[in-house]
Amino acid sequence: MSLSFSFIVPVYNRPNEIKELLESLLNQTYTKPYEIVIVEDGSTISSENIVEAYQVKLDITYLKKDNSGPGDSRNYGMKRARGNYFIVLDSDCILPPQYLIEAEKALTTGYVDCYGGPDAAHKSFTVVQKAINYAMTSFFTTGGIRGGKTSVDKFQPRSFNMGISKKAFETTGGYGNIHPGEDPDLTIRIWNNGFTTRLIPEAFVYHKRRIDWNKFYIQVNKFGMVRPILNKWHPETKKITYWFPTIFCLGFIFSIIMAIIGLTFPLYIYWLYFLILFIDSLLKNKNLAIALLSLAAVCIQFVGYGYGFLKSTILLNSSNKTAEELLPKLFFKN
Repeated sequence: MSLSFSFIVPVYNRPNEIKELLESLLNQTYTKPYEIVIVEDGSTISSENIVEAYQVKLDITYLKKDNSGPGDSRNYGMKRARGNYFIVLDSDCILPPQYLIEAEKALTTGYVDCYGGPDAAHKSFTVVQKAINYAMTSFFTTGGIRGGKTSVDKFQPRSFNMGISKKAFETTGGYGNIHPGEDPDLTIRIWNNGFTTRLIPEAFVYHKRRIDWNKFYIQVNKFGMVRPILNKWHPETKKITYWFPTIFCLGFIFSIIMAIIGLTFPLYIYWLYFLILFIDSLLKNKNLAIALLSLAAVCIQFVGYGYGFLKSTILLNSSNKTAEELLPKLFFKN
């Protein structure tokens, strides 16, 4: 199969991020033609001037539409793209120069209709960004739930760095209107339609995640609230590991109560876990501040995700209403 790539990038009020992404695309060592489709999702701060400055050197299709969320915007872009293989990116990503070469090499030697690539922390990231990146990607946190090299056919790509063939897109209809959670929902429907997915470790991106601690909490809280909805829609994908952050938080409260009455062993287990996280982050990032902040990031991640997961589970199992009725903020009206 001859691959023709189209990048699909929804953007909402982030022209500076688009500039960084386009600059990294300009530096790709890939020599074959490829298309970049940027979808302005009802932005009040336009990226049009930024895009125009790069259209001389890059093949960019710039589209505007009313705000309907990232999933619908990706679908909008894929329907209008010229390529036969779409690479979906978030606007806050930066690509290493070899990205497209590595993606094509992997798909040529072992073709799949959907792939995901990892995210990494760029040297220019702040210590907070690097700490959040550690929490989001580490095997010892919820990053380990997604799957990895040992579970190639069941890897769940994320839409900040996700490749999908035109055939798979047309068969599944693309992303739904839930957000976040539109990417695992699509991945599951891709599996159910007979397609396979894989991780391409070499096709990584630098994912900036320009968020402060409060926004990070809100983000992971939504991730937690979405998961029980996906479990209800796709019960065959339920895993006990999705309960881990909730159990972790409840167990920590229990261990403190036990320590108050003199039984300290449960609390020592938590200290050991945090020590492992600290050492792992220190070895990976080689920075004491990042290692310490990684502990804060993991705590925020587990509390936010765990509380969201528990709340959503209780709501969905104690009411006859639909997920859209119970948790309307998690759905876009297309």
